[in-house]
Amino acid sequence: MSAKMKLLQELIEPSVTALGFELWGIEFLSQGKHSTLRVYIDSENGINVDDCAKVSHQVSGIMDVEDPIAGNYTLEVSSPGMDRPLFTLEQFADYAGHQVQVKLRIAFEGRRKFKGVLNGVEGEDILVVVDNEEYMLPIDYIDRANIIPQF
Repeated sequence: MSAKMKLLQELIEPSVTALGFELWGIEFLSQGKHSTLRVYIDSENGINVDDCAKVSHQVSGIMDVEDPIAGNYTLEVSSPGMDRPLFTLEQFADYAGHQVQVKLRIAFEGRRKFKGVLNGVEGEDILVVVDNEEYMLPIDYIDRANIIPQF
């Protein structure tokens, strides 16, 4: 996790928890003048629009005071949804057996995209089975990982 993401998590997590929600994860998409800070929240009872609005109001206040992001950005608060992104080793372990799609920042064995069954976690690596071959992907290489919803 980058220093900026760690700082954002340290600033945001206490207020999300105080409101009775779990901070599922944070994404910061830096796109010049159109950057986005996306905060994912979760709860045993699910998440509704009012929950997102409460957290957005609270996080917005913190971000205005602490000002950890230079320039303009859009704040979005959302539930992880059906195709939930995975951020931590614990989340990967909890979703073992599910279909996942993983995109890496750095190529691993000549490829950056993997789509297969999440087989669990070993140390700092996630295990993904693609076409009957298991890959140990370092969590630090992961740019984005999502559950593939099964209907």
